[in-house]
This record gives sequence, C-alpha cells and structure tokens, in this order.
Amino acid sequence: MQIQLGALGVMSESYSISFLTTLHNIHSDLVRYRVTEKRSYPAMLVMSPGLLASMYYRIGHWLWHTQGVPGILLYVVRPFYLLGKRLIEVYAGISISPHAKIGQGFYIENFGSIYVGVSIIGDNCSIAQEVSIGIISDPDSHDIPVLGDRVFIGAGAKVVDPVSVGSDVAIGANAVVMTDLEDCAVAVGVPAKTVSHKGSFDFIVYDTMHTDPKRLQNLSERDRQAILNES
Repeated sequence: MQIQLGALGVMSESYSISFLTTLHNIHSDLVRYRVTEKRSYPAMLVMSPGLLASMYYRIGHWLWHTQGVPGILLYVVRPFYLLGKRLIEVYAGISISPHAKIGQGFYIENFGSIYVGVSIIGDNCSIAQEVSIGIISDPDSHDIPVLGDRVFIGAGAKVVDPVSVGSDVAIGANAVVMTDLEDCAVAVGVPAKTVSHKGSFDFIVYDTMHTDPKRLQNLSERDRQAILNES
C-alpha cells in the first residue's frame, strides 16, 4: 500500500485545519480512551498522561496550521504553547511535534520515552512506551514516515525512515522499521521483517470497529488468505 502525501495534504502550504475539526479530533481521542480503558472522563485525565499529551498536540497542530487567525496573535501565543509543551514532556514523557498529522482516535498506551516527529499517522492508531516515529524536524520535508489506519506499534519500536506502513499493521516490540509494510503485516526484528499477515486486529479497539467497512474488508481478506494457506 502506498500513501500519497499530496492526497493527505500535509506539510504543504495549502494544508490547514479548523478549530472545529480540532475539537472533533480531541473528542475522538477521548472516546477512544474511554472505549479502550473503560474509565470515566475525569479518571482518564488523571490516569492517562497520553491523553493529555494528545490533546495538547491537537491544540499545537491547530496553532501551526490554522488560517484566518491574525499572525500577531499566533506570534504571541506560540511561545506559551512551546513552554507548556515542555511541561507536558516532563509530566507525560511524551513529545509530539505540532507538525505531525495524526488522525482521529489516537491512543498512547503507557507513560514515557515516546517521540513523534514530523510524520503522518492514520485513524485509530495505538503506540506503546519508548516508541519513536520520525527523526526529521523540517515540516516541509516529504521524507517522513507515513502510517495507515489502525496501526499498532509495540514498546520500544522505531519507525524513523521515510517508509510507508499500511493499515491494520502490527509492529512488534523493539522492531526497527526500515522498509515499507503492506496492509495487515505483522513485523518484528531489527530490521523489521514481515512474519505473518494476521494484522493488528487483536490490539486495536475503538467504538466503531465492528461496523468500520475498511477494517472489515481487511479482516475478511486476512481470513480468506488464511483459509487458502491451510488448503
């Protein structure tokens, strides 16, 4: 699977995001945490540092990719955002670049040592502790990792090269992804190699998972391939 940067419209001069969309994305993150952790919203704000990091990232992404806001206001507000970002990094151990483009329902499982640089991440993805995604800080660069929807990245894994990762992919703990991965791949090792096509279906939970047509399509294809391999 190849994801086209132009189709997603990220890191380009024409890309922008509205404050309403930002609020919708924050709500989608809240719902994802609620479904996955089964906690109340107040409890999640206290017990889930990844949620706070995600919410703060959403605001920063809007600040850097908004249109219609006076430049002088952004010039004043952005330094305060960066100061708050440092506090979030200390509290949560999570650093997310405001230039990353992350889809709805982003879920960070655990505290600590997580870095998300300039990259594209699809909807309903999950990452564990000590994960690094992207190493380039130039928001105009196209040499960045591109992850599809419903990708699971295990503890300590690294996706730092400009690779394309398909949807419903599971990346094992401590794997280092240096080549493209197709839909439903399960990749482990250094460098990461595909060992099966069972996908991330057992690791990704979200509210519409049982009715999501794209997920169901990949799940059906996985099961079909498994039957063919057994016959």
